[in-house]
Amino acid sequence: MNSGFPKAILFDLDDTILCYGSPTACWRGVCGTYATQIGDIEPDTVLEAIDTYRRWYWSDPERHRRGRLNLMMARREMVAGAFAALNLDNPDLAVTMADAFSLQREAGLKPFEGAVETLCQLRAQGVRLALITNGAAQPQRDKVTQHKLTDYFDCIIIEGEFGCGKPDEKVYLHAMEQLQVAPHETWMVGDNLEWEVEAPQRLGIFSIWMDAMRTGLPKDSAVQPDRIILSITELLEGIELTNTQGLPQHKPAVAAARV
Repeated sequence: MNSGFPKAILFDLDDTILCYGSPTACWRGVCGTYATQIGDIEPDTVLEAIDTYRRWYWSDPERHRRGRLNLMMARREMVAGAFAALNLDNPDLAVTMADAFSLQREAGLKPFEGAVETLCQLRAQGVRLALITNGAAQPQRDKVTQHKLTDYFDCIIIEGEFGCGKPDEKVYLHAMEQLQVAPHETWMVGDNLEWEVEAPQRLGIFSIWMDAMRTGLPKDSAVQPDRIILSITELLEGIELTNTQGLPQHKPAVAAARV
C-alpha cells in the first residue's frame, strides 16, 4: 500500500460523499412556490421563521436523534412551528410545504464531483473503507443503493439498522473491528464536527473535517480537526497513485450487526 494512506478510512455519507446543497436555498424555493397560499406574510419572513425553528430543533441531541430517524415528520414539525410563531393557522399548507421540501431535497441529491472516483482510487490503493451514516434504515440504504456505492465499502453501518449512530463510540469501534484495524491506523472523514471529528478523536482516530460549504471553523470552536479539506478529492492530493483500469475488484460490503 502507498505509505501516504492509512490502512482504513471511515466515511460519513450525507454532505461528505453525497451532496444536498444548501437547505436554506431549498426552503427559500418552497416558500416562494407557495407564496400566494401563505397570504399577506412575505415568503422571506416565513423562511426566517423556518430557519429559526429548525436551528432550535436540531440543537438538542435527543430531538436530533428522533428527527433524523423520521425526516418527513421532523420537517412537518418545523414548518408547523414556524407557522405557529407567525400566527399562521394553515396546518394543511404546513404539511404540503414540508413534503415539497423533502421531495426537492432528495431529488437534488448527487455525489460530490470526484467522490466516486476518489473511493475507487482508495480501493485500488488497498485502503479498507467503511461507511457510517446516521438516519433511518430504508432511506439511507436506498441512497447507498441508488448511487451504486455499496461495493466500495467493506463495512456499511446505518444507524437505523445498527441500533445506534454517531457519536456513540460503538459505531466507530464496530467499523474498525470489521476492517481489522486499530485507531492509529484509521482516518474518519465527514462534515459534522461532533460526529466525525470530536468523537473519533477521543478514540485515537485521525479525524478530517470536510468543509464543503467553505464556512470555516466556528469562532472559538473547541473542536479542532486533525485536517480540514474542502473536497473529498483532496484526500488524494500529493500522493502518487498506481495506475488502475476501471473499478477495483473487492468483496461485497459487510452488513452491519444490530446492537
